[in-house]
Amino acid sequence: MTWNQLYAVRSYIRSSLWLVPFVALLLEQLALRTAVALDARFDWTPSWLLSEVGTSAALQTIITLNLSFLVFTFGSMLVAIQVASGQLSPRIIATTLLRDNVIRNTVGLFVFTLLFAIGAVVRIDSSPPRLVIWIASILGLISIAAFLFLIDYAARLLRPVSIVWRVGEEGMAVIESVYPSAIKDTGAAPVPLPPLGNPDRIISHRGTSAIILAVNIQALIAEAQRIDSVIEFVPRVGDFIAAGEPLFLLHGGTGTADERRLLGAVAFGPERTIEQDSMFAFRIIVDIAIKALSKAINDPTTAVLAIDQLHRLLRMVGRRHLRDEQLSDSSGRLRVVFPTPNWEDFVQLTFSEIRLYGAENFQVARRLRAMMNNLIETLPEWRRPALCQELELLDRSIEILYVLPEDRTLARTPDTQGLGGSSSHRKPMQ
Repeated sequence: MTWNQLYAVRSYIRSSLWLVPFVALLLEQLALRTAVALDARFDWTPSWLLSEVGTSAALQTIITLNLSFLVFTFGSMLVAIQVASGQLSPRIIATTLLRDNVIRNTVGLFVFTLLFAIGAVVRIDSSPPRLVIWIASILGLISIAAFLFLIDYAARLLRPVSIVWRVGEEGMAVIESVYPSAIKDTGAAPVPLPPLGNPDRIISHRGTSAIILAVNIQALIAEAQRIDSVIEFVPRVGDFIAAGEPLFLLHGGTGTADERRLLGAVAFGPERTIEQDSMFAFRIIVDIAIKALSKAINDPTTAVLAIDQLHRLLRMVGRRHLRDEQLSDSSGRLRVVFPTPNWEDFVQLTFSEIRLYGAENFQVARRLRAMMNNLIETLPEWRRPALCQELELLDRSIEILYVLPEDRTLARTPDTQGLGGSSSHRKPMQ
């Protein structure tokens, strides 16, 4: 199995809700047979207050409850997915809801308890296996507690602040993995990549058109080292690539590249994922913000919550080296050129659309200005031109959108709460 096939399997397992209940089914069969064997071997006979009829009724109740829990959970999830995708963003379904282990494990518990209780009720006779009955009863109580917890957990999970916080956390982890080097010398600007010249060989994408999800960089470095070449990866993670478009450019080399190995180091899919896509977290949060600013929803407070997460993500990006696309082997020789987004890409994605749709709202205009001022004051000097340009565009937008001078003055007052009190006197966040 190639690396990209293994990556596809892992991604499918992480985002598939049915796999945990299926594993619970297998575990239930093993646990039930083990409990029956232990009960017969050790003559486990603790006191049991219910009669055979009462025991059967109790187990039937557990079965009914867990079946109801499953129906309610899946029905509620379908409704929650529709509401969340409609009011926030459809991208959060695969990145947040379907990958939540609490929901997956709780559903697995309901399936396990349901099947275990069925296995217990069919074994009730003149000498029922009391260990099995005790375990089924305990599982029934745990299922009730888990269901009550799940309702509270799901209600908290689907709040906009929880969604954007989760996406922000995943985005920070991806940024740290894609850009592992933090800036230490704030006065040193990044060195641009020297041109490599015309390639000696071009390897194109085969198969159906798709989006690039992830790349096995270590495999590319190893292959480049084997053939003594520099491998340039043409698109970026998250790009759509059509069949026949260039995927790799090979510069120099004394050996013949293994085309199958190179193609197997790239994972493709129908939609972007967040694992290696450093800009996808920004894209999701911006989508949530601009949807909240639409006339149909008109929820600027949610947009401010999204800007809060964009603020910390952009600050993290601004404090890391973004020119790590020149990848070397252990001896220090350049082996792979792996393009990644630059600072201007992140800044434009963060501000442009939100400014376009939200500058006419006091909350958004003030929160954007507070964010820009903080980043200008806290990030290295060479990060400032792109931020200053966005600040100028915000001022020009306010000048056009606000007729009254008092409104323009209010909109130009920075505020980390949006519209909750001037923050111009506060110290910048570090």
